Amino acid sequence: MGPRRHGLLLGGALAALLTAGLPAQASASSSPVFDDPPPDKIVINVATVNGSGCPAGTTAVAVSEDNEAFTVTYSSYLAQAGGSSDPTAFRRNCQLNLVVHVPGGFTYAIASADYRGFASLQPGATGTQRASYYFQGSSNTAAASHPFSGPYDDNWQATDTTDWAQLVWAPCGVQRNFNINTELRVTAGSANPGKVSFMTMDSTDGEISTVYHLAWKQCPGK
Repeated sequence: MGPRRHGLLLGGALAALLTAGLPAQASASSSPVFDDPPPDKIVINVATVNGSGCPAGTTAVAVSEDNEAFTVTYSSYLAQAGGSSDPTAFRRNCQLNLVVHVPGGFTYAIASADYRGFASLQPGATGTQRASYYFQGSSNTAAASHPFSGPYDDNWQATDTTDWAQLVWAPCGVQRNFNINTELRVTAGSANPGKVSFMTMDSTDGEISTVYHLAWKQCPGK
């Protein structure tokens, strides 16, 4: 019986990153697996948040009641180019450093990452959503990019995926902060450089949820 599958699955590049970043003796890959998340809630605290896409007070993290996901909400994440845009506004990023406190005796893996927003791209313009992930103390960084091309005027969604069997788990008994660095990038293109193109990771009501789904295992000896 395998771990419970919560939504889509995270990219193979990230799985390779987590493999490289974890000591073999700390892995829980050989321990029993659970079909359901642990009964106690996890607690996720934001240790630091930095970046032009997430000014102070514009980012929040919440954990679902069933422990199956956590959500990062942005209210001021906008990249734009063209027209009279600030020349530095073509790229916006946000780095989250998360402290994940899991129930005793359990470990977790990030099983999927879903990103959503809105884009208005003129003909010839391009937009890119990019995300990279690493555990604190690891020198390796994995990244996935999702390009968009104008003309485009609609909501967008991007998901990093991989095979379920490639999930790699956080080490048991070791506190390692988890880092997520997201980025939006827009180019005006040559067709209509006088018109503004933009891409957001937010919605008309000022916020959008980026969801990271979790899978669970029991740690060895528990």
